[in-house]
Amino acid sequence: MALAFNVLTRNAMLDAITTFAAGSGKLRIYDGSRPATGGTATTLLAELTLNATFAPAASSGVLTLNAITTDASADATGTATWFRITKSDGTTHVLDGNVATSASDLNLNSVSIVATGSVAVSSFTITAPNA
Repeated sequence: MALAFNVLTRNAMLDAITTFAAGSGKLRIYDGSRPATGGTATTLLAELTLNATFAPAASSGVLTLNAITTDASADATGTATWFRITKSDGTTHVLDGNVATSASDLNLNSVSIVATGSVAVSSFTITAPNA
């Protein structure tokens, strides 16, 4: 049986992500196999800037990130398979997740990214366990 956290605990866990990430972090989208947490990244396809205020307080076990700036010119061509959020310094790892077009940690309209093309994320939520 999986652990079950009460809503205050779930919200506190998510709010800790906001505190750690701080403002103006990076959402980096990569191709290839996702490394072990914090491991060496593969090919960077796109880098989007997170809001100066990462997210408002979590509610009901869900953290909804504030607006994310579009990458107007993707870095490389490839198939998006995973992402990493870093602090604004671009090196301090906050979290990694999978990318797909549905039922993933980060869902994009298309996982096909083309160099110099635009990459946008219209919304991003992180849901705590058993929320």
